[in-house]
Amino acid sequence: MNKPVNQKAWLLVLPVFICVAFSAILPLMTVVNYSVQDIIGPTQHVFVGTEWFRNIMTDPDLREALGRQVLFSTCVLLFEIPLGVGLALSMPASGWRASATLIVLAMPLLIPWNVVGTIWQIFGRPDIGLLGYWLNSLGFDYNYTASPTAAWLTVLVMDIWHWTPLVALLCYAGLRAIPDAFYQAAEIDGASRFAVFRYIELPKMRGVLMIAVLLRFMDSFMIYTEPFVLTGGGPGDSTTFLSQYLTQKAVGQFDLGPAAAFSLIYFLIILLLCFILYNWMSRVGKGGLAAQGDDHAG
Repeated sequence: MNKPVNQKAWLLVLPVFICVAFSAILPLMTVVNYSVQDIIGPTQHVFVGTEWFRNIMTDPDLREALGRQVLFSTCVLLFEIPLGVGLALSMPASGWRASATLIVLAMPLLIPWNVVGTIWQIFGRPDIGLLGYWLNSLGFDYNYTASPTAAWLTVLVMDIWHWTPLVALLCYAGLRAIPDAFYQAAEIDGASRFAVFRYIELPKMRGVLMIAVLLRFMDSFMIYTEPFVLTGGGPGDSTTFLSQYLTQKAVGQFDLGPAAAFSLIYFLIILLLCFILYNWMSRVGKGGLAAQGDDHAG
């Protein structure tokens, strides 16, 4: 017999719904309202429909910024995920060395984003920075303030340095959650180190890896502070990503209508790409587990 639903329980979650409404739904409705109007003055609004969306979608600067953003986020995942997994596998499992390693590894995550940009701004300078001096002494013509390629690579390396520890900590937590019985069984079977990683550690880390990929993708797709402090979006537009493009529209040019339309498009792009990435990783994980089961059955 089904018990009657306690309607009083909704009163406990009502404050949460109110907080969500004020912090998310109402601002989103305001952005939607601005995206279909031309804000002429404080009391003068003209309804323009989808005009701002059409203008944004045909803007060549937006397409270039989107291309730079997708390339940057892809490179972030290609470098940070393998590096994070490798660091987690090489970390001590227990003892004071494990504690010391965790503290050192977490230190970059405690640095504010604007401070990270300032550190690398000084670190990469060819006249006073160690990185710039070292690269130029090796024969590389490195100057991130004048070379678009050097600036883009500097932002990428800065992000890898800053956020790879997060991936490593997530993977380390996943590895420590694996019972010792799995390793003992693999040792009895005479499994190689690669076999242990492929058939035990990697499947068990699939959940945390999915979280790491989605977190790093979303965060890298919304990157703003670090490249703004480091390069200001330059030289030229080489490090002007989508978030900075949006800020230029909303704050620099005060085009609230186009900025609101672009922010909605920006939001939908992130949702769509995360949905595709999540489903792809889920299918790959299920396929890997099915293939592993077939191998054991064989």
